[in-house]
Amino acid sequence: MQDRGGLDALRKSIEGDQRLILDVKSEPAFYEEQSKTLSAFISYLGITLSIIFSIGAMIGAMITMYAAVANRTGEIGTLRALGFRRSSILAAFLIESILLALVGGLMGLTLASFLQAFTITTMNWQSFSQLAFGFHLTLSSSSHDDLLGVHGLVGGFLPSVRAARLEIVDSLRAA
Repeated sequence: MQDRGGLDALRKSIEGDQRLILDVKSEPAFYEEQSKTLSAFISYLGITLSIIFSIGAMIGAMITMYAAVANRTGEIGTLRALGFRRSSILAAFLIESILLALVGGLMGLTLASFLQAFTITTMNWQSFSQLAFGFHLTLSSSSHDDLLGVHGLVGGFLPSVRAARLEIVDSLRAA
Protein backbone atom coordinates (compact mmCIF):
# COMPACT_ATOMS: atom_id res chain seq x y z
CA MET A 1 0.00 0.00 0.00
CA GLN A 2 1.30 3.38 -0.90
CA ASP A 3 -1.07 5.36 1.33
CA ARG A 4 -3.92 4.91 3.82
CA GLY A 5 -6.53 5.50 1.15
CA GLY A 6 -5.38 2.28 -0.51
CA LEU A 7 -6.25 0.29 2.61
CA ASP A 8 -9.79 1.65 2.63
CA ALA A 9 -10.22 0.88 -1.07
CA LEU A 10 -8.92 -2.65 -0.55
CA ARG A 11 -11.26 -3.13 2.42
CA LYS A 12 -14.28 -2.01 0.37
CA SER A 13 -13.42 -4.27 -2.54
CA ILE A 14 -12.91 -7.33 -0.31
CA GLU A 15 -16.10 -6.66 1.67
CA GLY A 16 -17.98 -6.35 -1.62
CA ASP A 17 -16.84 -9.79 -2.81
CA GLN A 18 -19.05 -12.47 -1.16
CA ARG A 19 -16.59 -15.25 -2.01
CA LEU A 20 -13.90 -13.88 0.29
CA ILE A 21 -14.04 -14.21 4.06
CA LEU A 22 -11.21 -11.88 4.99
CA ASP A 23 -10.55 -9.18 7.52
CA VAL A 24 -8.49 -6.22 6.35
CA LYS A 25 -6.41 -4.36 8.91
CA SER A 26 -3.18 -2.44 8.94
CA GLU A 27 0.05 -4.06 10.10
CA PRO A 28 0.28 -2.02 13.34
CA ALA A 29 -3.34 -2.91 14.17
CA PHE A 30 -2.61 -6.60 13.52
CA TYR A 31 0.41 -6.65 15.84
CA GLU A 32 -1.45 -4.66 18.48
CA GLU A 33 -4.23 -7.22 18.43
CA GLN A 34 -1.73 -10.08 18.60
CA SER A 35 0.12 -8.64 21.57
CA LYS A 36 -2.98 -7.67 23.56
CA THR A 37 -2.74 -10.74 25.86
CA LEU A 38 0.93 -10.21 26.66
CA SER A 39 0.35 -6.51 27.18
CA ALA A 40 -2.47 -7.23 29.64
CA PHE A 41 -0.24 -9.71 31.47
CA ILE A 42 2.56 -7.16 31.80
CA SER A 43 0.08 -4.53 33.04
CA TYR A 44 -1.41 -6.85 35.67
CA LEU A 45 2.06 -7.91 36.75
CA GLY A 46 3.06 -4.27 37.15
CA ILE A 47 -0.03 -3.47 39.22
CA THR A 48 0.52 -6.52 41.43
CA LEU A 49 4.16 -5.59 42.03
CA SER A 50 3.15 -1.99 42.77
CA ILE A 51 0.70 -3.17 45.43
CA ILE A 52 3.30 -5.48 46.99
CA PHE A 53 5.91 -2.71 47.05
CA SER A 54 3.36 -0.27 48.49
CA ILE A 55 2.69 -2.64 51.37
CA GLY A 56 6.45 -2.98 51.81
CA ALA A 57 6.79 0.80 51.86
CA MET A 58 4.19 1.08 54.62
CA ILE A 59 5.91 -1.63 56.66
CA GLY A 60 9.26 0.09 56.09
CA ALA A 61 7.83 3.42 57.25
CA MET A 62 6.39 1.72 60.31
CA ILE A 63 9.70 0.06 61.24
CA THR A 64 11.59 3.31 60.72
CA MET A 65 9.19 5.29 62.86
CA TYR A 66 9.12 2.67 65.64
CA ALA A 67 12.93 2.93 65.72
CA ALA A 68 12.69 6.73 65.85
CA VAL A 69 10.25 6.55 68.76
CA ALA A 70 12.45 4.03 70.61
CA ASN A 71 15.57 6.16 70.14
CA ARG A 72 13.86 9.37 71.25
CA THR A 73 11.98 8.17 74.28
CA GLY A 74 13.87 10.58 76.53
CA GLU A 75 13.17 13.50 74.20
CA ILE A 76 9.47 12.63 74.12
CA GLY A 77 9.42 12.53 77.92
CA THR A 78 11.18 15.90 78.08
CA LEU A 79 8.70 17.44 75.66
CA ARG A 80 5.80 16.07 77.68
CA ALA A 81 7.38 17.41 80.90
CA LEU A 82 7.70 20.85 79.29
CA GLY A 83 3.98 20.87 78.58
CA PHE A 84 3.62 19.59 75.04
CA ARG A 85 0.33 17.82 74.51
CA ARG A 86 0.00 14.27 73.23
CA SER A 87 -1.59 15.56 70.02
CA SER A 88 1.48 17.73 69.31
CA ILE A 89 3.80 14.74 69.65
CA LEU A 90 1.48 12.63 67.51
CA ALA A 91 1.43 15.34 64.82
CA ALA A 92 5.22 15.77 64.93
CA PHE A 93 5.87 12.07 64.33
CA LEU A 94 3.19 11.86 61.63
CA ILE A 95 4.66 14.84 59.80
CA GLU A 96 8.13 13.31 60.08
CA SER A 97 6.84 10.04 58.64
CA ILE A 98 5.08 11.77 55.74
CA LEU A 99 8.16 13.89 54.93
CA LEU A 100 10.41 10.82 54.97
CA ALA A 101 7.98 9.03 52.61
CA LEU A 102 7.88 12.00 50.23
CA VAL A 103 11.68 12.29 50.16
CA GLY A 104 11.91 8.55 49.47
CA GLY A 105 9.28 8.91 46.75
CA LEU A 106 11.16 11.74 45.06
CA MET A 107 14.35 9.69 45.17
CA GLY A 108 12.44 6.78 43.62
CA LEU A 109 11.07 9.00 40.86
CA THR A 110 14.55 10.29 40.13
CA LEU A 111 15.94 6.78 39.85
CA ALA A 112 12.92 5.60 37.83
CA SER A 113 13.48 8.39 35.31
CA PHE A 114 16.67 6.62 34.25
CA LEU A 115 14.58 3.61 33.15
CA GLN A 116 13.36 5.66 30.21
CA ALA A 117 16.73 5.10 28.55
CA PHE A 118 16.12 1.34 28.24
CA THR A 119 13.94 -0.65 25.88
CA ILE A 120 12.91 -4.15 26.93
CA THR A 121 12.18 -6.80 24.34
CA THR A 122 10.46 -10.14 24.59
CA MET A 123 9.06 -12.74 22.24
CA ASN A 124 5.36 -12.71 21.39
CA TRP A 125 4.65 -16.43 21.11
CA GLN A 126 1.30 -15.89 19.39
CA SER A 127 2.74 -14.21 16.32
CA PHE A 128 6.42 -15.19 16.75
CA SER A 129 7.42 -11.58 16.56
CA GLN A 130 9.51 -9.46 18.84
CA LEU A 131 7.65 -7.22 21.25
CA ALA A 132 9.51 -4.16 22.51
CA PHE A 133 8.36 -1.82 25.23
CA GLY A 134 9.87 0.91 27.31
CA PHE A 135 9.07 2.84 30.43
CA HIS A 136 7.88 6.38 29.99
CA LEU A 137 7.51 8.59 33.01
CA THR A 138 4.40 10.72 32.54
CA LEU A 139 2.64 13.23 34.73
CA SER A 140 -0.13 10.75 35.57
CA SER A 141 2.32 8.00 36.51
CA SER A 142 4.43 10.34 38.59
CA SER A 143 1.36 11.72 40.34
CA HIS A 144 0.98 8.34 41.97
CA ASP A 145 4.00 9.39 43.99
CA ASP A 146 1.58 11.51 46.01
CA LEU A 147 0.31 8.24 47.42
CA LEU A 148 3.68 7.83 49.12
CA GLY A 149 2.62 10.55 51.52
CA VAL A 150 -0.37 8.35 52.31
CA HIS A 151 1.99 5.40 52.79
CA GLY A 152 3.96 7.49 55.26
CA LEU A 153 0.76 8.47 57.04
CA VAL A 154 -0.48 4.89 57.30
CA GLY A 155 2.94 3.45 58.18
CA GLY A 156 3.71 6.15 60.72
CA PHE A 157 0.33 6.24 62.45
CA LEU A 158 0.82 3.41 64.96
CA PRO A 159 4.35 4.51 65.98
CA SER A 160 3.08 8.07 66.39
CA VAL A 161 0.25 6.86 68.60
CA ARG A 162 2.79 4.91 70.66
CA ALA A 163 4.95 8.03 71.04
CA ALA A 164 1.95 10.11 72.10
CA ARG A 165 0.85 7.53 74.68
CA LEU A 166 4.21 7.35 76.46
CA GLU A 167 3.95 8.41 80.06
CA ILE A 168 6.26 11.20 81.19
CA VAL A 169 7.81 9.30 84.08
CA ASP A 170 8.32 6.07 82.15
CA SER A 171 9.90 7.80 79.17
CA LEU A 172 12.25 9.87 81.33
CA ARG A 173 13.21 6.78 83.32
CA ALA A 174 13.99 4.86 80.07
CA ALA A 175 16.31 7.63 78.92
